[in-house]
Amino acid sequence: MHNNYYYLRQVSSALAPILIGRTVDSAFSQDKDELVISFLSKTDLFFIRAILKNSFVCLTFPSEFHRARKNTVELFSELTGRTVEKIIQYKNDRSFAIQLDSGLLLLFKLHGNRSNVLLYKDNKVIELFQNNIEADLSLSPELLHRDINPTFEDFIQHKQNPATIYPTLGKPAVAYLKQEKFPDKSAQEQWTILQQFIYNLENPSFFYVERPPAHLSTSNSSFQLTLFPIGNTEFESADPLEIANRFYSLYARESTFDKERQQVLHKLEKQKKQTESYLAKTYEKLNQIQTEARHEQLANILMANIHQIPPGSETIELFDFYHNQTIRIKLKKELSAQKNAETYYRKAKNEKIEIEILEKAIAQKESEMAQINKYLADIIAIQNLKVLRNYIKDYDLASTSTIPAIQELFKRFEYQGFEILVGKNAKNNDLLTREYAWKEDLWLHAKDVTGSHVIIKYQSGKKFPEPVIEKAAQLAAYYSKRKNDTLCPVTVTPRKYIRKPKGLPEGAVIIDKEQVVLVEPADFSRL
Repeated sequence: MHNNYYYLRQVSSALAPILIGRTVDSAFSQDKDELVISFLSKTDLFFIRAILKNSFVCLTFPSEFHRARKNTVELFSELTGRTVEKIIQYKNDRSFAIQLDSGLLLLFKLHGNRSNVLLYKDNKVIELFQNNIEADLSLSPELLHRDINPTFEDFIQHKQNPATIYPTLGKPAVAYLKQEKFPDKSAQEQWTILQQFIYNLENPSFFYVERPPAHLSTSNSSFQLTLFPIGNTEFESADPLEIANRFYSLYARESTFDKERQQVLHKLEKQKKQTESYLAKTYEKLNQIQTEARHEQLANILMANIHQIPPGSETIELFDFYHNQTIRIKLKKELSAQKNAETYYRKAKNEKIEIEILEKAIAQKESEMAQINKYLADIIAIQNLKVLRNYIKDYDLASTSTIPAIQELFKRFEYQGFEILVGKNAKNNDLLTREYAWKEDLWLHAKDVTGSHVIIKYQSGKKFPEPVIEKAAQLAAYYSKRKNDTLCPVTVTPRKYIRKPKGLPEGAVIIDKEQVVLVEPADFSRL
């Protein structure tokens, strides 16, 4: 009810003895949705702070306000030096105005997401705080006054709905009446209760900041400002200005808590989604390899039938004693039967290595997933800002709660179905080579100059095609000091031949075995 008519009429009444006779010292904004106006007397300054966000509208009256030196904008310059003559409360409307000399009128219109502050001179709008609400340019303050005098017959005609005949009540009051006061009461009794309730709203003794019960809560916030007690009272006061400040303080604290908690929850949910995706793809790849990995069996079948295989054969049909059926096996015609079997044994060995790598990666990611789920459960249970901040600090969630995607860490390209990753700087090169490259991946680097590490990701059972190696080498040349050379020598070697002894500078490595190709530097747009 912090923008309710019955509350605002108390606010405007309390402002009158404070503001009348004061002069406007300044009007400025440090946030596109907040306006601050200071009023000067002989002894002190009085502030009105209007928060006019689409999601939240509120007035506060801080005893002091420290204006920033930067990012502050002067507004309503016509007000400066003008004297307050009168406070006007518009009848049955969530608006009030400050009347000043020289025909100026400053209107506070607190109409939800259409809230605004308007400056009039001689009854014409000369400035709006929210310029996007163009309808306010033609708003006449006098039309804000509304007479509401319903009768018992009106109450009956509108099916005993207090919100219909008293639109000024607001959601908390209506919910309170319907759920707490009206049940089991006759229409006449409800009418009597309603009239007494309206009288109490017009003449409140105290104002309350409360945590209403769930069935009476009408907002996402745990706190509500009310003119009647309905739940667990956090603070109460006979001063409508003091209660506004206390309400906003609690709201802002809770809002900060919710915002910070949602930020870290969002990061963790994103990390969880990425981890789930990684696990799904890795399990799929592992299952595919395990399902299709018959290279050792094929090698054994070849060796068992080595004397039945004619030289120069490209395929051979043999009996598969593992599955009790005849199968066709592909061969390289330039190789002997034994060499073909050795090729299949080598592929089988690579498959086992890849399976070990995948299983290790899965175990690591499953451990990470368990930790993420623990973080999520712990943070959801936290209800205190200080505890939340300590938890985030203790577990370093602010900086490490989101795992960057590959494309965020490195430049990523794809060519003929092969993934190519390019480091962005020396430190990033180390990360790529040491943590994101497997030993069967292909590693490339412009020879004898500084430049990016380039990785071609290995695919089980597939040789690296020469065109893919050439394109990756062109990228390695392009992202190096030889970028503008006509031709550039590029080192090409499996990742397993790259070492990083302690003490080497960032990006520096030792190469145990290499080949060199000569290519023209080219970025991927030219590939």
